[in-house]
Amino acid sequence: MCTMRTNIVLDDALVRRAMKLTGARTKREVVHVALTSLVESRSRKNLLELAGMLDIEPDFDHKGLRGLHGDSDGADR
Repeated sequence: MCTMRTNIVLDDALVRRAMKLTGARTKREVVHVALTSLVESRSRKNLLELAGMLDIEPDFDHKGLRGLHGDSDGADR
């Protein structure tokens, strides 16, 4: 992991609240958790923007793909 050192001014009350909500023990840890959460949520949003943009064949068997993901019997979970 590549790291970058920086100095930032943070709202103390917001940091304390974030630490309490996340269980982070340090400011560094809570900033890392916050950045990770931001990146993950924005990445999900970008995937959702793709919804409806794919042309799927009407006879496509999406349930048939379950066997490709390690399901031995393809049963619903």
